[in-house]
Formats: sequence, structure tokens, C-alpha cells
Amino acid sequence: MSLSGHQSRLPFGGHEKFAFRQGWLKKGVDAVLNDSLIFSREEAFVALGVGKNMAASIRYWGLALGLLQETPIEKSRAREAQVTPLGHALLADGAWDPYLEDIGSLWLLHWQLASNQERGLVWYLSFSRYYDIEFRKVSLIEFLKKQLTQLGIETTEGMIEREVDIFLRTYIPAQSKKGGSDEESLDCPLVDLSLLRTSPGETVYRFDIGSKQSLPTAVFGYALCTYLAEKAAQRSTATVDECLYMPGSPGQIFKLDENSVVTYLEELDTLTGGALSLQETAGVRQLYLHDFSPNLGWDLLGGYYG
Repeated sequence: MSLSGHQSRLPFGGHEKFAFRQGWLKKGVDAVLNDSLIFSREEAFVALGVGKNMAASIRYWGLALGLLQETPIEKSRAREAQVTPLGHALLADGAWDPYLEDIGSLWLLHWQLASNQERGLVWYLSFSRYYDIEFRKVSLIEFLKKQLTQLGIETTEGMIEREVDIFLRTYIPAQSKKGGSDEESLDCPLVDLSLLRTSPGETVYRFDIGSKQSLPTAVFGYALCTYLAEKAAQRSTATVDECLYMPGSPGQIFKLDENSVVTYLEELDTLTGGALSLQETAGVRQLYLHDFSPNLGWDLLGGYYG
């Protein structure tokens, strides 16, 4: 969904102030495979073995990460949930990485969230349209307030602040509070990506920009194919700058530098058998999309996990 197509209200707050936790996504996928109406049932939290608010949060994160989707049921307030092809391939029993043991899966989930312009809008805007490397929470809130106003989205400053708190908690380890329960200090798995940093006691946050040793070429390639899919329908080339600097590009969402993006593009030439090929013409480096198909990114993931 493009930003221009936004409704005036977005599903802010559906996470119930929880960042997702290890095991939650698998729980959600398994529950939906077992009962497509699970999240419309009062007793969903019993089946999931978590608190009531956590059950709602698991639903939210399943949708925000593109692992679940929902369709309304006619003449009913219930919604039927389905597991998406990615949810099946990644997290079902016997799937690629049901327990998220491979850091490549965490990069994939980060991409799914930060490129979701609807349920992950705060993540998308913060990674793709906010250009300060160092920032304080108040500056990010101010930036988001302006962005949301421009998009015609009505919300309150308190709501934006809550979204920013969860955004930060997705990537930054919790400072465990004295006497706080373990439940409160369970970090989101995406903390392991070290995309955002802060020093203990500091209120300044910093994006980690540069090469990402743990980001697999295949996951970068999947992200790139998703990003280029619309463009590839109209043209057969993309510039390195588009892959690096444009909002929604892998360069922005993975916070890469130019050398890293070029290296990934060179490696993809080999991995895709030349379907994506980096060439220099008259001093301009361009990516040629030779046999670009929407399944190309999917094939890259299959090769990586297979």
C-alpha cells in the first residue's frame, strides 16, 4: 500500500504496548493454522497460553510482519485469519526456520515490518524518511507528527509517543528494572540486529549505518525484488542510488552504505544467474532487470534456506 492511499486512521496501538517476543510469531501461525477464527474468539488468550493483551499483540505482529492476513466475514464482526505464504514457509512446523535461529530470518522480519506502510508506518517513516543519524526521542516524535499530518492521518501526540516507545523497544535491549518481572524485560528478537544503539543512561539514539555482516545476500535480494517489483513492470533498469537512498529501498531500511549495496548487487548477479546484473554505462552504474519475475525474491529465499 502506498502512502498516498492512506485512510485517515491507522491501526496504531494494536500491539498493546508490547514489542513481539521470541516464540510469539510461531504461536500465532500455529494457532491460525489450527483455527482461522482464533483471534475473533474471547478465549484466544487461553489457547495461546498468554495474557489477554498479549494475545491481541500476537495478532497485531503477525499482521504487521506479513505472516498473517485477515478477511472480514459478511454480516459479522469476526475476521477470518489466514497464514500467508511467507508465514507458512518460514514458521510452520518443518518450515525454513520456525524458531528464528537464523539471523537472516530476523533481517527478513525487519524488512517485512519497516517496509509495511500501513501497520508498520512508524517503522517505515523512521527508517526511510528520517535522515538524522543521531536523534533524541522528542525529535523523532516531532518528525512523525509532521509526516502524519501531511498524510492526513489524525492522531494524538500521546499516541505517537507510545508508537515511538515500541519502535525503540523493537531494536534496543530493555534496561531491566529492579524488581521488574522477567515478562517486562524480554527483548524483541530484532534487538540482535543492532540497527539502533544507545548508551546506558543516554537519551540519544543512533542508527548503525554501514555494512551488515549478518545480512545474507539472499535476504537483501528478496527485499530488493519486493522493492523493484512495481518499477520492473515499467522499465528494465534501476540505478544504484534508487536501491540505496530512495524511501522504502533496501539501502534505507537496512541502513547500508554505498559500498555494501554495490557488493550485494554484484553478488546477486551470480545468485540470480544474471537476472539482476550490475553494469556501468557512461560512468553510471545501473542494475539491469533481465528476467525479472515477482518470484525471483522467493527463489532467493528458497535457495538460502534450502
